[in-house]
Amino acid sequence: MEILKIFIISFFLFSSDHFEVKTFPEVQLSTLDGKSVSTADYIGKGNPVLISMWATWCAPCKRELDNIADLYPEWQENYDLEILAITIDNSRQLRKVPGIVSSKGWEYTILTDEKGNLQQTMGVATIPQTYLINGAGEIIYDHNGYAPGDEEEIGELLEEMK
Repeated sequence: MEILKIFIISFFLFSSDHFEVKTFPEVQLSTLDGKSVSTADYIGKGNPVLISMWATWCAPCKRELDNIADLYPEWQENYDLEILAITIDNSRQLRKVPGIVSSKGWEYTILTDEKGNLQQTMGVATIPQTYLINGAGEIIYDHNGYAPGDEEEIGELLEEMK
């Protein structure tokens, strides 16, 4: 029995990296009208937040945001979810964002990472990059790329958090 206790304690001491909780970093972004905001203005306020990093030239990004748009009203009502769609477009491409958002009817909070602050801090190399953050600001889902049905996994995680 003593050996089992030693094994269990050793396991947790030497493998604690696997159980590390990652909190979403505080990074400066901008609204589409140029106002500076922080991720901390949205995250860690008690409600879950879904972040989708995307770009105007990224077809899978727009498909993901389109499919999530169908579920968003229900997710807002059932889980008090907020969605931040953070574009990584450069200043020239950024001019297209309001038109795309309007034509798609996305009712998300749209922010821009034009300077690449969040992209660099999180080491994002591929988009779409999607994070689900719980009410305490902890990342519970971290996924890049998009395949139809990915939003179902997000829905299941939201239900588990409820």
